Amino acid sequence: MSQLTASTGWAWLKQGAGLFRKQPAGLTTLLFADILISVLVGVIPFIGPMVAIVLVPCFSLAFMQACMLIEQDKRVTPDILLTGFRQPAVKTLLKVGLVYLGVFFVLAMIMRFAVDPDILKQAESGTNAAELQHVSGSDMLGLLVVFLLQALAVLTLAFTAPLTYWQNMPTGKAVFYSFFAVLRAGRAFCVLLMSWFAILFGLCIVIAFVLGQSGVARIVIMWVFFLFFLLLQCALYAAYRQIFGTPAPLPVSLTKL
Repeated sequence: MSQLTASTGWAWLKQGAGLFRKQPAGLTTLLFADILISVLVGVIPFIGPMVAIVLVPCFSLAFMQACMLIEQDKRVTPDILLTGFRQPAVKTLLKVGLVYLGVFFVLAMIMRFAVDPDILKQAESGTNAAELQHVSGSDMLGLLVVFLLQALAVLTLAFTAPLTYWQNMPTGKAVFYSFFAVLRAGRAFCVLLMSWFAILFGLCIVIAFVLGQSGVARIVIMWVFFLFFLLLQCALYAAYRQIFGTPAPLPVSLTKL
C-alpha cells in the first residue's frame, strides 16, 4: 500500500456519499434491520449485550457487501444482512467478534478505573445537564479518553471482517492488517473523521437553530445521525477498496446458508 495523503480522507467521504445517494432506501433498510436485531439480542438477560458485540462483524460486513453491490449497479435487498451469517464465513466472523468483545472488555475495565463509579451509574440511569455540572474535571477527562480509545478500536478493526470474508484471511492476520492499514493511513482517516464530524455537527446546529428544542427537532437530528452512520460505512468501503483493492466475486459456496 502506497502512502496516502491526508486529502484522501475527504475523497473517501465524497465517494461514500456517492454510493449512498445511489440506494439510500436499501441501505436505510439494512440499518434499521441491524438495529432491531441488535436490540432484540441485547435484551437477553446477562449474555445479550455480549452476544450483540460478538455479532458486530457479521453486521458490519453486510454494509460493506451492500456498498460493493451498489458499486456494481446491483440492487441491495434485505437478505444482504445475512451475508455474515452464511457458512463457512460465519465461523471466522464470530472469532472476529470475540476479538471485539475482548477489546471492549478491556476498555470497560479502563472505564471503571478511570471514572468514578457513581458517574457511570448516573450515565446509565440518565443524567440531566444540571447533574453533569458536578462531574469533576478528571472524570470528564477519563470519559473522553475512554471514548477516544473506543473510537480508535472500532476504526482499527473496521477492515477485519471484510478481510476475513473477501480475502479469506485468518482472524489474527486480518486484525494485524486492519490495524496497520489504518495506522499507516492515519492522516487520511483523521481527515475523514474530522470532516464527517464537522458536517454532522454543523447540520445538527442548523436544525436546532431552525426548529429549536421541539420534539420534531430531536426526531430530525436522530434521522441525521442514522444517515451519517450510513455515510461513514460507505466511506469506509471506499477506503477499503483503495487500500486493499476492489473485492473479487465470491465463490458460489460462500453465498449459501
